[in-house]
Amino acid sequence: MRIDHIQTKMSKTIHNQKVRSFLKALKPWLLTLVVVLILRYTGAISGISFLAQSALLKSGFMDYKPASDEAVAASFDYNFTVKDLKGNILDVNQLKGKVIFINLWATWCGPCRMEMPSIQNLYSTVDPDKVAFIMLALDTEENQHKIPKYINDKQYTFPVYVPNKSLPKQLNVSTIPTTFIIGKDGKIKSKKIGVTNYDTDKFKSFLNELTQ
Repeated sequence: MRIDHIQTKMSKTIHNQKVRSFLKALKPWLLTLVVVLILRYTGAISGISFLAQSALLKSGFMDYKPASDEAVAASFDYNFTVKDLKGNILDVNQLKGKVIFINLWATWCGPCRMEMPSIQNLYSTVDPDKVAFIMLALDTEENQHKIPKYINDKQYTFPVYVPNKSLPKQLNVSTIPTTFIIGKDGKIKSKKIGVTNYDTDKFKSFLNELTQ
Protein backbone atom coordinates (compact mmCIF):
# COMPACT_ATOMS: atom_id res chain seq x y z
CA MET A 1 0.00 0.00 0.00
CA ARG A 2 1.37 3.38 -0.93
CA ILE A 3 2.45 5.77 1.82
CA ASP A 4 0.35 8.64 0.45
CA HIS A 5 -2.74 6.41 0.49
CA ILE A 6 -2.09 5.44 4.11
CA GLN A 7 -1.64 9.12 5.08
CA THR A 8 -4.91 10.04 3.36
CA LYS A 9 -6.77 7.25 5.13
CA MET A 10 -5.33 8.23 8.53
CA SER A 11 -6.20 11.87 7.89
CA LYS A 12 -9.81 10.96 7.11
CA THR A 13 -10.01 8.79 10.25
CA ILE A 14 -8.71 11.62 12.45
CA HIS A 15 -11.07 14.09 10.76
CA ASN A 16 -14.04 11.77 11.34
CA GLN A 17 -13.10 11.34 14.99
CA LYS A 18 -12.98 15.13 15.43
CA VAL A 19 -16.35 15.49 13.74
CA ARG A 20 -17.85 12.79 15.95
CA SER A 21 -16.37 14.40 19.08
CA PHE A 22 -17.70 17.78 18.02
CA LEU A 23 -21.18 16.39 17.36
CA LYS A 24 -21.12 14.53 20.66
CA ALA A 25 -20.24 17.74 22.52
CA LEU A 26 -22.88 19.68 20.58
CA LYS A 27 -25.69 17.19 21.14
CA PRO A 28 -26.68 18.33 24.69
CA TRP A 29 -26.78 21.96 23.53
CA LEU A 30 -28.95 21.11 20.55
CA LEU A 31 -31.29 19.10 22.77
CA THR A 32 -31.53 21.99 25.24
CA LEU A 33 -32.27 24.42 22.41
CA VAL A 34 -35.03 22.19 21.07
CA VAL A 35 -36.61 21.84 24.53
CA VAL A 36 -36.49 25.62 25.14
CA LEU A 37 -38.08 26.33 21.76
CA ILE A 38 -40.86 23.82 22.44
CA LEU A 39 -41.52 25.30 25.89
CA ARG A 40 -41.45 28.83 24.52
CA TYR A 41 -43.91 28.24 21.73
CA THR A 42 -46.26 26.17 23.89
CA GLY A 43 -46.24 28.80 26.64
CA ALA A 44 -44.96 26.31 29.22
CA ILE A 45 -41.71 28.17 29.80
CA SER A 46 -43.48 30.96 31.70
CA GLY A 47 -44.85 28.42 34.15
CA ILE A 48 -41.42 26.92 34.71
CA SER A 49 -39.96 30.39 35.22
CA PHE A 50 -42.69 31.17 37.74
CA LEU A 51 -41.94 27.96 39.67
CA ALA A 52 -38.21 28.65 39.62
CA GLN A 53 -38.67 32.18 40.91
CA SER A 54 -41.09 30.94 43.59
CA ALA A 55 -38.48 28.49 44.81
CA LEU A 56 -35.85 31.24 44.93
CA LEU A 57 -38.23 33.52 46.83
CA LYS A 58 -38.89 30.83 49.45
CA SER A 59 -35.21 30.00 49.75
CA GLY A 60 -34.37 33.52 50.91
CA PHE A 61 -32.25 34.20 47.83
CA MET A 62 -34.54 37.08 46.86
CA ASP A 63 -34.81 38.62 50.32
CA TYR A 64 -34.40 42.40 50.37
CA LYS A 65 -30.71 43.34 50.54
CA PRO A 66 -30.04 47.08 50.98
CA ALA A 67 -26.49 46.72 49.70
CA SER A 68 -27.72 45.42 46.34
CA ASP A 69 -30.11 48.31 45.70
CA GLU A 70 -29.90 50.57 42.75
CA ALA A 71 -29.65 53.49 45.17
CA VAL A 72 -30.84 56.86 43.96
CA ALA A 73 -30.27 59.89 46.18
CA ALA A 74 -32.25 62.28 44.00
CA SER A 75 -35.23 64.21 45.28
CA PHE A 76 -38.54 62.53 44.59
CA ASP A 77 -41.05 64.28 42.35
CA TYR A 78 -44.33 64.41 44.32
CA ASN A 79 -46.13 66.39 41.63
CA PHE A 80 -48.58 63.81 40.34
CA THR A 81 -51.88 62.24 41.26
CA VAL A 82 -53.14 58.69 41.37
CA LYS A 83 -56.63 57.22 41.53
CA ASP A 84 -57.84 54.45 43.83
CA LEU A 85 -60.13 51.64 42.75
CA LYS A 86 -63.19 53.66 43.78
CA GLY A 87 -62.18 56.60 41.64
CA ASN A 88 -60.92 58.82 44.46
CA ILE A 89 -57.97 61.04 43.52
CA LEU A 90 -54.86 61.18 45.72
CA ASP A 91 -52.44 64.07 45.34
CA VAL A 92 -49.10 62.51 46.25
CA ASN A 93 -47.96 65.88 47.64
CA GLN A 94 -50.20 65.06 50.60
CA LEU A 95 -47.80 62.27 51.59
CA LYS A 96 -44.80 64.54 52.12
CA GLY A 97 -43.21 63.89 55.49
CA LYS A 98 -44.02 60.18 55.40
CA VAL A 99 -42.00 57.22 54.25
CA ILE A 100 -43.57 55.99 51.00
CA PHE A 101 -43.48 52.47 49.60
CA ILE A 102 -44.30 52.64 45.87
CA ASN A 103 -44.61 49.39 43.95
CA LEU A 104 -45.16 49.42 40.18
CA TRP A 105 -46.94 46.29 38.98
CA ALA A 106 -49.63 44.90 36.66
CA THR A 107 -52.09 42.01 36.80
CA TRP A 108 -50.42 40.35 33.79
CA CYS A 109 -46.97 40.43 35.44
CA GLY A 110 -46.10 37.05 36.97
CA PRO A 111 -43.09 38.30 38.99
CA CYS A 112 -45.26 41.15 40.35
CA ARG A 113 -47.88 38.69 41.58
CA MET A 114 -45.19 36.52 43.12
CA GLU A 115 -43.86 39.19 45.50
CA MET A 116 -47.28 40.52 46.53
CA PRO A 117 -47.85 38.16 49.49
CA SER A 118 -44.64 39.49 51.06
CA ILE A 119 -45.83 43.06 50.48
CA GLN A 120 -49.20 42.26 52.05
CA ASN A 121 -47.47 40.78 55.10
CA LEU A 122 -45.27 43.87 55.34
CA TYR A 123 -48.25 46.20 55.02
CA SER A 124 -50.02 44.36 57.84
CA THR A 125 -47.15 45.03 60.25
CA VAL A 126 -46.22 48.68 59.63
CA ASP A 127 -47.78 51.84 61.02
CA PRO A 128 -49.86 53.43 58.20
CA ASP A 129 -49.42 56.82 59.85
CA LYS A 130 -45.68 56.56 59.23
CA VAL A 131 -45.43 54.52 56.03
CA ALA A 132 -47.75 55.14 53.07
CA PHE A 133 -48.22 52.43 50.46
CA ILE A 134 -48.92 53.09 46.80
CA MET A 135 -49.44 49.84 44.91
CA LEU A 136 -49.57 51.40 41.47
CA ALA A 137 -51.10 49.13 38.80
CA LEU A 138 -49.93 49.83 35.26
CA ASP A 139 -52.56 47.82 33.40
CA THR A 140 -53.80 49.50 30.24
CA GLU A 141 -57.04 51.40 30.61
CA GLU A 142 -59.10 48.70 28.86
CA ASN A 143 -57.74 46.10 31.30
CA GLN A 144 -58.12 48.04 34.52
CA HIS A 145 -61.33 46.14 35.33
CA LYS A 146 -59.09 43.14 36.08
CA ILE A 147 -57.37 44.93 38.96
CA PRO A 148 -60.16 44.93 41.60
CA LYS A 149 -61.06 41.34 40.73
CA TYR A 150 -57.47 40.22 41.25
CA ILE A 151 -57.09 42.18 44.51
CA ASN A 152 -60.40 40.86 45.87
CA ASP A 153 -59.64 37.27 44.86
CA LYS A 154 -56.32 37.42 46.72
CA GLN A 155 -57.85 39.36 49.66
CA TYR A 156 -55.10 41.97 49.62
CA THR A 157 -55.75 45.00 51.80
CA PHE A 158 -52.93 47.34 50.80
CA PRO A 159 -53.96 50.54 48.94
CA VAL A 160 -54.11 50.03 45.18
CA TYR A 161 -54.04 52.86 42.66
CA VAL A 162 -53.84 53.49 38.94
CA PRO A 163 -52.16 56.49 37.30
CA ASN A 164 -54.26 59.61 36.95
CA LYS A 165 -52.95 61.38 33.87
CA SER A 166 -49.15 61.26 33.53
CA LEU A 167 -46.54 59.97 35.98
CA PRO A 168 -43.24 61.70 36.75
CA LYS A 169 -40.24 60.61 34.74
CA GLN A 170 -38.83 58.77 37.76
CA LEU A 171 -41.73 56.32 37.67
CA ASN A 172 -41.58 55.66 33.92
CA VAL A 173 -39.70 52.40 34.43
CA SER A 174 -38.88 49.84 31.75
CA THR A 175 -39.20 46.80 34.04
CA ILE A 176 -41.79 45.71 36.58
CA PRO A 177 -41.99 45.02 39.39
CA THR A 178 -40.01 48.04 40.49
CA THR A 179 -40.24 49.38 44.01
CA PHE A 180 -39.23 52.81 45.30
CA ILE A 181 -38.77 53.74 48.94
CA ILE A 182 -39.05 57.47 49.61
CA GLY A 183 -37.73 58.93 52.85
CA LYS A 184 -39.37 61.54 55.04
CA ASP A 185 -36.86 64.03 53.64
CA GLY A 186 -38.21 63.54 50.12
CA LYS A 187 -35.15 61.61 48.90
CA ILE A 188 -35.31 58.29 47.06
CA LYS A 189 -33.71 55.85 49.49
CA SER A 190 -34.07 52.70 47.45
CA LYS A 191 -35.01 51.55 43.98
CA LYS A 192 -35.41 47.79 43.70
CA ILE A 193 -36.00 46.17 40.31
CA GLY A 194 -37.36 42.63 40.10
CA VAL A 195 -38.96 40.12 42.44
CA THR A 196 -38.09 40.73 46.08
CA ASN A 197 -39.21 39.37 49.43
CA TYR A 198 -40.03 42.41 51.55
CA ASP A 199 -41.37 40.43 54.50
CA THR A 200 -38.02 40.23 56.28
CA ASP A 201 -36.64 41.60 59.54
CA LYS A 202 -33.89 43.38 57.61
CA PHE A 203 -36.31 45.30 55.43
CA LYS A 204 -38.61 46.13 58.33
CA SER A 205 -35.61 47.51 60.24
CA PHE A 206 -34.68 49.57 57.17
CA LEU A 207 -38.19 51.06 57.04
CA ASN A 208 -38.25 51.65 60.78
CA GLU A 209 -34.98 53.58 60.64
CA LEU A 210 -36.44 55.79 57.92
CA THR A 211 -39.48 56.64 60.04
CA GLN A 212 -37.40 57.86 62.99
